[in-house]
Amino acid sequence: MEILWFLFAVIMIGAVLGPVLLRRRGGIRQVAPGSPDAADPANYGFLRQEELDIRMPGPDNDLLEVLDLVQRTQEWKAASQLLAGTETHGERRWQRMQAFAGAASLELQQRPGQQEEQREALRPGVVVGRRAGDSPGGQWLRVWRAEAPKDAGGAAVHAEFLVQQAWRTSTQGTDEFRIILEEAKEACVQAALLSPGDPVPYIIELSIARGLAYPREEFEQLWLKILDRAPAHMGAHLAALHYWCEKWHGSRDLAYNFAEAAAARAPRGSLLAALPLFAVYEHLPEVNLVRGFYESEVVTKAVEGALFAVHSARADDPMLAHVRHLLVFFLVRCERWAEAMHQLVHVDGHVGALPWTLSADPAEGYALYRALAVAGYEANGGSPATLPH
Repeated sequence: MEILWFLFAVIMIGAVLGPVLLRRRGGIRQVAPGSPDAADPANYGFLRQEELDIRMPGPDNDLLEVLDLVQRTQEWKAASQLLAGTETHGERRWQRMQAFAGAASLELQQRPGQQEEQREALRPGVVVGRRAGDSPGGQWLRVWRAEAPKDAGGAAVHAEFLVQQAWRTSTQGTDEFRIILEEAKEACVQAALLSPGDPVPYIIELSIARGLAYPREEFEQLWLKILDRAPAHMGAHLAALHYWCEKWHGSRDLAYNFAEAAAARAPRGSLLAALPLFAVYEHLPEVNLVRGFYESEVVTKAVEGALFAVHSARADDPMLAHVRHLLVFFLVRCERWAEAMHQLVHVDGHVGALPWTLSADPAEGYALYRALAVAGYEANGGSPATLPH
């Protein structure tokens, strides 16, 4: 199996995987593209790389329809109505707010304006024009805030927009970065006042806490506010986990302890049992091609916990795709081909999740691991006919 670890090295250095992998019992070797013996993901009904949707981890047709409408017409009301009709304490509302904020942020990146002017235009009560052609991107969000300053959904999207702008356009530790996050913090306060009991403004603040390096006591006070409102919120736990990681304001042990404590108190059917796998991922060495690491107790235990969470979760849980995508990454590295293929059947088509979103081309990263899973599965006797759907 040495060729697999060579391929992982290729992935790590950003090279392009050209050859197609062949099924061959007892090993996997490279063959020329188009060979009749080549393992072809299309045989399993998987989409071509260029057809993969990088915006979301899984389907949300209502969100996509509204996003298309908002960006095409620059009218915000459909976004407001969608958020108002989405459960306040659920995972989906948080994901949709992130999506709207991300769309506005990307629009602004494509049609940039002066940062100070943009932040001023987003303040409630500021009157702005509507025409997208003569204004920077994200105009619909500015109009939303101007025309409906008391709209809780718009206030939260604005706060998340500022957070994403800070991380996208500024360098951590600079005055600009700090100023934007301070504005985002004030926007979170306003959003929380407009929607008492709503966990989302506080979940947004978790990223601010990480960027502004909240002292632990202050961070824990913020976390208690979230637990009071949504104690089993998976998205909130993932956001909080970053703070406790070694690369931010904690350590490997603190992150593991946080994740394992959340998994231990998770209610039945909760995906929190998968949180330790995310903690393991956050502390992977930059380059680790040692096969034994992925057979270690810590990885095996975290993978089994995530598999248990997936099997017991509701089929419509909005966070389920997030866990499945990370499982694909680990199951391929563990050479658990059939289990990796089972996860791929459920997520193929959407790749907007860890670990793919950390690369410059999420679709390419996902497609590489998918090709490895198919090759490994076929090398051990699998075929489209033997893969349950």
